[in-house]
Amino acid sequence: MAIIRLYMTMSLDGYVTGPQDSPDTPMGVGGFRLFNWLDRRNDPGPNGQVKAEALATRALISGRRTYEHADRWQGDHHDGVPIFVLTHDVPDDPPPGSVRYVTDVGECAAQARAAAGDGDVMVHGAGAGQALLRAGQLDELELHVVPVLLGQGRRLFDDLPAEHIELDPIRRLTTPQVEDPARHVTHMRYRIRRH
Repeated sequence: MAIIRLYMTMSLDGYVTGPQDSPDTPMGVGGFRLFNWLDRRNDPGPNGQVKAEALATRALISGRRTYEHADRWQGDHHDGVPIFVLTHDVPDDPPPGSVRYVTDVGECAAQARAAAGDGDVMVHGAGAGQALLRAGQLDELELHVVPVLLGQGRRLFDDLPAEHIELDPIRRLTTPQVEDPARHVTHMRYRIRRH
């Protein structure tokens, strides 16, 4: 069965965007600082490895907010994989490319797993990640932690219930210290422990 894995870049204080994010400023004020590591995404080493793994996924689940802020990826996130947008309201206009709108989190996960077959499912968006986690449908977290404190913005795990969720560390990859400090990132992967 396909693994559903959240891929998110975040500041050390847990923000995935800066303040005042919107479709016009999708990463908010100062939020694009979180993506400096992607300048080296095609290089050998940790960043290239993580990016290649992400692009090898065979389906994508996105929250509606992330999808809209990313200008709908023009209907194709990568290689024409099916995109499942988890939303409360299905828009009237038809979705572009391989996009499908889904309003039920369990159904969204089931459709994405079926589409991915023996591959993995990538998840983007704090809201989608939290919804999948609450529904017991999220299997792993791939967090790209950037050594910066944004202080404000949208946090990755702000709306979770007050219960412990145990994680098993799978791996940790860090960019070399000699690299430009503004491009430093630590990639951490965790498996969500099921009770």
